[in-house]
Amino acid sequence: MPSKPKEPSAKQLDLERYIPALVNFLSNKLSSGASVCYRKNFNVGVIEWRVLAMLKVETNISANRICQVIGLDKAAVSRALKQLQTLGHISFIKNAKDGRSSLAKLTEKGEKLHDKILYVALERERLLLQGVSQKELDTLIEVLLKLNKNIKQVNEFKVSNTT
Repeated sequence: MPSKPKEPSAKQLDLERYIPALVNFLSNKLSSGASVCYRKNFNVGVIEWRVLAMLKVETNISANRICQVIGLDKAAVSRALKQLQTLGHISFIKNAKDGRSSLAKLTEKGEKLHDKILYVALERERLLLQGVSQKELDTLIEVLLKLNKNIKQVNEFKVSNTT
């Protein structure tokens, strides 16, 4: 485990070294650009794309499962599911285990849309990774997976009266 961070000399974050800021800034810029691209070309935004991608990996899943995996709040996922259903990209079936909830799955139209967006998403990733060696990429993925494992602990952190 890394040692405790040093006290900042000017009592401010170094935004070029503070990992949460770097990850958020990158994510915000990628999401914003992807949303513009996907809306312009496919009539869906980045949240709808994330839901489509999730439904390609796991079919017949609940909104709660989508939220759990991709880390979005239920309202955003529900809006995306509703829009995707309206556009004919997904359908719902009743959950046999829990009659109160529905499970989402891609329609044939949704499968086709997924495949079109996937091509664009992978090209955007390729452009993002220009200049990054395979070794650096492997290290980045390894570090990101470790950080992802720490999220629960980070989000459960309790602020004490001594801070």
